[in-house]
Amino acid sequence: MRILVMEEDAAVASVLSKKLAEHGYQFDMTENVEDGKYYLDIRNYDLVLLSWNGSDTAPISMIQEIKNHSHKTSIIILSERKDKETEIKALKSGADDFIRKPLDYDILFVRIEAKLRFGASNIIEIEELIINPEEEKIIYKGNEIELKGKPFEVLTHLAMHKDQIVSKEQLLDAIWEEPELVTPNVIEVAINQIRQRMDKPLDITTIETVRRRGYRFCFPKKIS
Repeated sequence: MRILVMEEDAAVASVLSKKLAEHGYQFDMTENVEDGKYYLDIRNYDLVLLSWNGSDTAPISMIQEIKNHSHKTSIIILSERKDKETEIKALKSGADDFIRKPLDYDILFVRIEAKLRFGASNIIEIEELIINPEEEKIIYKGNEIELKGKPFEVLTHLAMHKDQIVSKEQLLDAIWEEPELVTPNVIEVAINQIRQRMDKPLDITTIETVRRRGYRFCFPKKIS
C-alpha cells in the first residue's frame, strides 16, 4: 500500500513520516500541492493525506483532480479548521474522510487502515487477464501465472497506465524506493522476465518497447 502525504506543517509532517514508517507503509511526503501533482503523475497511490486550512482553494482542486485520475484512491483531509462548513465542502468535493488537527494519531491510523481495507479494489481485468496488485497475483484464462517482485510491480504499473508510454525513469521513480541507487537496466531485466515467464508461454504480448521513449502496456495483442 502506498500513501501520498501533502502536509505543509513541518512538525506534523515529521511525526507522520515516523509513524507511517513504523506502520510499514510505503509513502511519499510533500509540503505543497504542486509537488504533490508531480508524484501523482508518476505513481499510483492507495490513499492521500491532504492538509487543508480551509481558505486555499488548491486542495479542493487537488481532490477533484485525484478522483478524476483514479477514483479508487481514498483521500483523507487533515485540517485545523473547526467549522462544519469546511468539512462539508471537503466531503462534497470528493474527500473520503475529514480529520481535525491537532491529530490524534491512534484515530488517524485506524481510519487509514479502514480506508485501505474497505476502499475500492485495484484489481485490473482486461479480457481474460486479471492482475491483482493486493495479492500479487496474475490469472490468465483461469490459470495463475508465476510472476513476483519487481517484474510484477513493473507489469502492474504499466497496466494501470494502459496505452500510455512510460519511460524507464518514471518506472524507476514509481517502483524503486531509492531509484538513484539502481541503474536503468533493472527495468530491462524486469521486462525480459515478464516476456519470458508470461508472454512467450501464453503466446500473448503485454508490453511493447517504444524506441527511445519507454514501454507501453498493449494487451490484448497477439504475437504475429
